[in-house]
Amino acid sequence: MAEVVRMPKLSDTMTDGVVAKWHKKVGDKVKSGELLAEIETDKATMDFESFQNGVLLHVGVQEGKGAAVDSILAILGKEGEDISAVLAAEASRGVESTKVEIEKVAIVDSPKVEVVEQKAEVKTIESNKSETVSNNVRSKISPLAKKLAEDKGISVNALKGSGDNGRIVKRDIDNFKSNGGMSTFVGVESYTEEAVSQMRKTIAKRLAESKFTAPHFYLTMEIDMDVAIKVREAINTHTDVKISFNDLVVKAVASSIRKHPKVNSSWLGDKIRYNKHIHIGVAVAVEDGLLVPVVRFADGKTLSQIGAEVRNFSAKAKDKKLQPSDWEGNTFTISNLGMFGIEEFTAIINPPDACILAVGAIKQTPVVKNGQVVPGNIMKVTLSCDHRVVDGALGSAFLQTLKRNLENPVLMLGMSSI
Repeated sequence: MAEVVRMPKLSDTMTDGVVAKWHKKVGDKVKSGELLAEIETDKATMDFESFQNGVLLHVGVQEGKGAAVDSILAILGKEGEDISAVLAAEASRGVESTKVEIEKVAIVDSPKVEVVEQKAEVKTIESNKSETVSNNVRSKISPLAKKLAEDKGISVNALKGSGDNGRIVKRDIDNFKSNGGMSTFVGVESYTEEAVSQMRKTIAKRLAESKFTAPHFYLTMEIDMDVAIKVREAINTHTDVKISFNDLVVKAVASSIRKHPKVNSSWLGDKIRYNKHIHIGVAVAVEDGLLVPVVRFADGKTLSQIGAEVRNFSAKAKDKKLQPSDWEGNTFTISNLGMFGIEEFTAIINPPDACILAVGAIKQTPVVKNGQVVPGNIMKVTLSCDHRVVDGALGSAFLQTLKRNLENPVLMLGMSSI
């Protein structure tokens, strides 16, 4: 049975389209997926493929002519099928269509190839001078590409088409680079896809739940690290212990939580859990994503113990040897990107915690001390809080204590703490 192919809506704002070129003529067999025509929209010239199998029995819009969306573009059916009833039915529906000359198809009883009478169209284009373009030339360059070439003063002869059968299309104009009018460049789009790892699936699920369930708010504070730098240098120079700035941050956070225990909490829906033990999760980047091993009872451990645990966790994480017991039970989390040169960022709360601290790089910057501008070493930290558990005043008080501990490490450190 004959099927009507209608002018498609190829863009959100398209109301009508112009047939730039037919790739099939009346009497040709058409397979589903084959290029049927090129249609100019209000945004681009686009290839239009057939969605049906059949013989092209009728062309509703001639090349260079326009028609409204949903009007008859073509009719496909069986060879020799009478389409007069279809055309009459469409006319009765009040569908407006461009008046076209109906091709006469002569079919004889003997098994001969059908003869199709069709007039070749010659189109004249107005430019600086009249130019006659044959169907052969039209087949080598799309109307949109031709218009762009004329606007940019690019000679069509200097272009090499990347479309079907060497046809010049819009991307050839966009990628054209003049070099005496002889060079062209055609880029190739490519990509790869990989299956999502189980680790990445878990990270996506947990953090999405956290971000869209817990009402986050953020508090940022600058910390003067001049004294901390000197203390770290002294410890690493005069003892066998080697500590990092991250070890100092873990120790300072644990000491600050001891003074503000309510930040060491979890939202459980119908109740809030206030943890008395302090288990600090330390985010570690691995190939497949992010792991958060836990330094347990961090407030009771020395800097050297904290440093040794974190280094051991990092090695195990990179070798994929961390066990669930290594990353379960956190009550507060630290994410440090300072070693990557990141000065400031916000982190998503790591369930079941109520807070996570994002630590940036130490940056040399001018600061005012005793009324004078002097070089300083500033580190920015940002506390992400679950507003269901921690309010702004509590989070701010915690950061003030953390600032005091890092700017004056001797307040939290004794010889037994190293």
